[in-house]
Amino acid sequence: MTILVTGSAGFIGSHIVQKLLEKGEKIIGVDNFDMLYEPSYKLRNISEFVDNKNFIFKTIDFRNFKDVESLFKEYPITKIIHLGARAGVRPSIDDPFIYQDINVKGTLNLLELARLNKIQNFIFASSSSVYGNSKKVPFNEMDSADRPISPYAASKRAAELLCFNYSHLYNIPVSCLRFFTVYGPRQRPEMAIASFTKKIDEGKEISLYGDGDSSRDYTYIDDITDGILKALNKKFSYEIINLGNSNPIKLKYLVSLIEKELGKKAVIKFLPKQAGDVETTYADISKAQKLLEYKPSITIEEGIKRYVVWYKKNK
Repeated sequence: MTILVTGSAGFIGSHIVQKLLEKGEKIIGVDNFDMLYEPSYKLRNISEFVDNKNFIFKTIDFRNFKDVESLFKEYPITKIIHLGARAGVRPSIDDPFIYQDINVKGTLNLLELARLNKIQNFIFASSSSVYGNSKKVPFNEMDSADRPISPYAASKRAAELLCFNYSHLYNIPVSCLRFFTVYGPRQRPEMAIASFTKKIDEGKEISLYGDGDSSRDYTYIDDITDGILKALNKKFSYEIINLGNSNPIKLKYLVSLIEKELGKKAVIKFLPKQAGDVETTYADISKAQKLLEYKPSITIEEGIKRYVVWYKKNK
């Protein structure tokens, strides 16, 4: 089995590559070192296994159909884990076009190549943001997802629909996994936990939008990778599956946990709510439990402890 992993030098991608290599799988990893954040972070992410004989890394932009097509001509790719994307809710409001280009067109390229090469399984990384500001909690896969409130969320929902098209028309097995606020070692520097930890450690001011009572279903990276690998070993016709911790945490409590692990007090500035931000995310994971035997095991308290330990070693 040879697996194509897009976004393989990113946060989730590098963890998936590491887990697959530990299992002895052969990986074709692609990343274009998008300038959303400093490429040196991504280089560090894959530094430990870039020389592994089972890992072939290519600097490729999956928006370029011919470049990705060349991989299928050179390697016997059997499965795809499509994690590559332009992430970020707030930046998508400022530049919606690049989100459509990367997240929709790029996904379409990979689906078309999956069709042409009779791929055995296609895993698509979606997002809890597709649920928008749903008042019904927890979020269930059967809930309507037709009112996303940011271009990022809309691009992920559009890509899910393309995944359904290709599954329906060409019998490609597809799993769309809706991730709920993934965190842990190697996460992107602009993400809340990484940003807060660094700023609190350095005595700098952090900004909280709203009153700090918004909540997120924070999910530790090891639980997410476990869900992805379990989906990879299944063969669904087409499924949308939530991967979360099913335990929303208020922003103020999150900050208090970081303060505790650092042994430092945060300097907080409260700002107005931001456009595109949802009030809460909360995963109903009963489907994942049933189909994947998914059982998240890392509490937010343990996860933050692990993250701060990693941060101190790598800052």
